[in-house]
Order: sequence, then C-alpha cells, then structure tokens
Amino acid sequence: MIDSTIWREYGTPLLPATSTGPLDGLTVAVKDLMAVGGFRIGAGNPTWLAQAGVETEDAWAVRSLRAAGAAIAGIAQTDELAFSISGTNVHYGTPPNPAAPKLVTAGSSSGPASAVACGLADVGLGTDTAGSIRAPASVCGLYGLRPTYGAVPIDGVLALAPSFDTVGWLASDPHVLRTVGTVLLPPAHARWPGQLLCPDPGAVDDARSVADALGTGIQVGWPPGLGSHDAVTELLAAFRTVQTAEAWQARGAWITANPGALAGDVEARFRSGSGIDLYTYGRARDLIAVRRARIVDVMTEGTWLILPAASGPGHPRNAPAAAKDAWRQATLRLTVPASAFGLPSCALPIPVPSRPPVGTALVGPPGADLALLDAAVRVGLSSSPVRA
Repeated sequence: MIDSTIWREYGTPLLPATSTGPLDGLTVAVKDLMAVGGFRIGAGNPTWLAQAGVETEDAWAVRSLRAAGAAIAGIAQTDELAFSISGTNVHYGTPPNPAAPKLVTAGSSSGPASAVACGLADVGLGTDTAGSIRAPASVCGLYGLRPTYGAVPIDGVLALAPSFDTVGWLASDPHVLRTVGTVLLPPAHARWPGQLLCPDPGAVDDARSVADALGTGIQVGWPPGLGSHDAVTELLAAFRTVQTAEAWQARGAWITANPGALAGDVEARFRSGSGIDLYTYGRARDLIAVRRARIVDVMTEGTWLILPAASGPGHPRNAPAAAKDAWRQATLRLTVPASAFGLPSCALPIPVPSRPPVGTALVGPPGADLALLDAAVRVGLSSSPVRA
C-alpha cells in the first residue's frame, strides 16, 4: 500500500528514464512543486491540486535527471506551497522519519527526504529557499545540497521567493549526491578550504571531525558579514522581509481567492508580506547585499563556514504550535545566511550513538558546489571513529 504521507503519485516507476547515463538504475522522488510531464503540480494543497492543469513537460531538473538515466519513482509530498520547514501538512499528514520515528522529517522537501530515508528512492529532488533541503537532510541522517543561487535552472518549479529559490537534492550515499551534481551543475573549480570557520562553539566537536576528514584547520568565530548574534538577527529580519514580500506577490491573489485553503500558520506567513512597501523591501535587499560582499571576500580566500544544518533533532511530530515555531526560528538562524547570500551549502550526517540525527553544514563561496560534493564524499569515506 502506498504511504500517502510520502507520495502523491507513485509508480514502479512512475516515469522511466529517457536515456542512459551516469544515473542508470537510480530512482528519484520529485517534490510536488516541480513539473512532471503528464501530471499536475499539487504544491501540498488539495485546493491548488484541484485547480492545476496537467503539465505538458518536465521541469528542467527532472528532464535532466531522466536524460542521465534516472527513473522517476513518484511525486513526493511537500509542506503547503513550500512555506514551512517542519515537514507537517494538515491535509496529507507527516511523512515518516525512520531515523527518529517520533520526530518530523522537517520540510518543505519532506516527502523526498522521507522517500530516501525509507529506501523508496535513491535521490530526493526538492527545493531550498530557506533551508528546505538542509533541514530535512539533517534530521533524517541524509546528505543534501543547496546549490549556488542560479547554478541549477529553476524552470518548471513553482516559485516561493524568487530571490532565494534553488533546486537541491538529497541522498543517503554521498557518491550518489555527487553524481547528481555532475548532471545538474555547470563545470566549476573552487579552491579547497584552508580552514573551516565555526561560529557556533557548541558545534566544534562535529566541526572538528569534518575538518580532520578534509585535512583542514578549524577556527571558532563569527565571519565578516554576520559578526555577532545581533547581526544574524538583523540578517534574518531582512531575509524575512524579502521572502515574505515576494511570496505574497507570487501567491497573494490565489490566497485571497481561496480563503481557508491553507493552514492558518502557513497563510499567516504569506500574509505577513502583504504590507511591505518598496522602500522597506529595497532596504532589506541592500542590507543583504552589503553583508554578502563582506563574507564572500573572506570565503574566496579559502575559508568555508561550518555550522549545524538545523537547530537540533527534528521536533516531535505532535509538538504544539509554539514549540514548532521555536524550532523553526532557531533553525532559520543557521540556514538563512547561505540562503540570503546565495551560497552553496552541503548538509552532512554526523552519526553519534544514542542521539537522533543532527547534521552539520558546510558553506562555500559561490561556485564551490562540486568542491562541497567532493568534501561530502571525503567525509563519508572518513575512517574517523564515531564519537560516543
């Protein structure tokens, strides 16, 4: 029986590969935000699904994976219109997280993450606007990449906030994660990091294990452009301003025309962007641009960032609204810097006995995507002992 909390559409496969290539034999769970030819985009919402037309062709990323030999296992569930990071959906339920059954998968690429974690697909193809690849990877014990902004064409993908939307992917095997990157990413060469900069003292042990695997040094401290706890708070506020303004611009008319179609918390996030004027929007974009310039200057000299990929294990599946929001806000403080600055970030599992999955994330300079994927393979192959 098909688990409808994971899948909206499923087949054996749903669609075959269109050619042969490096992904021969692999299957893909496609987030229900992307066009799959012959099917509708449901966007995690039954009202949206009922109104959607049938897609006539695949999204660019879906088409590219099929042309490289991958088959489409199915269309996987997402948080409503992708504007959540918990992995819960009032209409379709919460997908299972086999690595921590009492906890959520995180979202909004919840369905693809669950499909991969459950062994139902080799690759989860999703999107990451504010952390929706990295957070699910972290709490499900997977690898996941948010690419450099604009590196992967987003044609055929339903927008949330176009200034930050990216196509990303998850896998349980770092070699698979990297092979997908060779298909979707443009060729690029990036400097291997001379050091990893860790702004979170509490994450130093995990960071040190990664640094040892990569043969690089580690330094604890805040990077330029972030600088302090208050600077991160300012960046998060600017990011929210731009994200919510763009999200309302993209979906406000539909929300107004379909009152009550969305869960209350999701609709509230969209509506928070309805009153943002052009001056406020522009000021927020300017702050992000200034901070980005500072941090990229340092990173291009061979410094990468390393920080937790989420604020901790996923929250309980039945967590009250306040607890869900606290987890969300804490996680966004960790994921938003890469999103706001358009930087590539790769989530890596760090297995620790008796602890639910909590991954770490490497953040590199623009164009370092393939180097990050090489780092994921190296960390995955590391013979360093697991910490007790």
